[in-house]
Amino acid sequence: MHLGFKGGFKVLVAAMGFSVASVPGQTTGIVSSEFIAPQPPSVTSHSSTLVEVNGELLAAWMGGSTNRGLDANIWLARKKGGVWTAPIEVANGIHDEERVRNACWNPVLFLPRSGPLYLFYKEGRSPETWWGMVMVSDDSGKTWTQGKKLPIGFLGPVRNKPIEVEGGWFLCPSSIESSGWLTHIERTQNPLKAWYKTGPLNTSMEFGAIQPTFLRFHDGSLEILCRTKQGKVVSSWSRDNGVTWSAMKATGLPNPNSAIDAVTLRDGRSLLVYNHSATDRGLLNVAVTKDGKIWEAALTLENEPGAEYSYPAVIQTDDGKIHVTYSANRQKIKHVVLDPDQFQLKPIVDGQWPK
Repeated sequence: MHLGFKGGFKVLVAAMGFSVASVPGQTTGIVSSEFIAPQPPSVTSHSSTLVEVNGELLAAWMGGSTNRGLDANIWLARKKGGVWTAPIEVANGIHDEERVRNACWNPVLFLPRSGPLYLFYKEGRSPETWWGMVMVSDDSGKTWTQGKKLPIGFLGPVRNKPIEVEGGWFLCPSSIESSGWLTHIERTQNPLKAWYKTGPLNTSMEFGAIQPTFLRFHDGSLEILCRTKQGKVVSSWSRDNGVTWSAMKATGLPNPNSAIDAVTLRDGRSLLVYNHSATDRGLLNVAVTKDGKIWEAALTLENEPGAEYSYPAVIQTDDGKIHVTYSANRQKIKHVVLDPDQFQLKPIVDGQWPK
C-alpha cells in the first residue's frame, strides 16, 4: 500500500530526589539530570518540546490545573548560562473576539535551516476537536507573533518535530483522534502559506496509531515510528522524501499507548526514547538503531513501577550531546543530558530489554 500527497491548499543541577545511581538498569551515558522548573507555574506540566537556538536550549510544554483542563497554556523556558529561566506563558487560548477559552496542547518547537523559529501547537476543547496553530519568532524565541490558525483540516506536527527534505519542504508528523487513530504526514514550504497532506497511513482496525516521529538514513529513506493502542511501536517507510509510504507494520518494540520521540544522530544512527513496556509508563528507555530495524538498548532513564515518565522529546545539540525532556508524573518536566559515546549497547532480542 502506498499513499501519496493530495494536491491543493488545505494548511547541571541534580533533580530533586533523583541521582543517576538511583535508576535501576543501564545508566551509563547519563551526564546530568534536572527539572526545568522545580516549582512549576501550573499544577500539571506535560508534553514538552525542545530546540537549540544560537547555542541555547529552549523548552516548551503545556500546563494547567488538570491534565485536560481548558486552562492549559503553553509555557516556555530558556537555558541560559547553564540555568533554566523562569517559565513564561506564550499561548493561552483566550480570544476576546470569541469570548471563550480553549486549551492549548502539544507544543512543537521547530527551527529550519534558514528562516524563523516556529512554535506549533493545538488549540481546542479536546484532542478529538482541536485545530492547528502556529506562532513565529524572529529573535530566537524572545518574542512571538500572535498565534495563527492553520488551514482547516491541518494540524501541523501533532506532537513531534518536523524534518526538512529536498526542495525546502518541511515534513510534519501528524495524526487525528476523531475517526479512529489515524496517522498522516503534512507538508509545507512555509507554515503561513500552503499546506498539503497524505491520506491515512494506517487503518484503525489494524493499528490505532498516532503521534509519529521521523528517522532518516544515509540512503535517503525515511521511517516513521508511532505509538499505538495495540501495545507495540509500529513503522512505515518512504523512499521518495515522504511523498508515499509503505503499509504500517509492527516493530519488535513494545509501547504502553504512550508518546515516543526519535532523532537521527550525526553519526547516522537513530535514537529512540520510549517506554519499553506494553503496559507501564514508569519505565522510560533509550534505544539505538543503524538501520531502523535492528535495535540495541542504550540505557534506562527511569524505572519506577506505578509512576509515569512519558511524552519525551529528544534532540542532539551542536556539541554532540543528546538532550531529552519528558513529563515526570505530569507534574514537572525533567531534562536529561546524554553522551552517546558512553553508551554500552546490548541487543534487544524478541522485544526483551536486556538484563
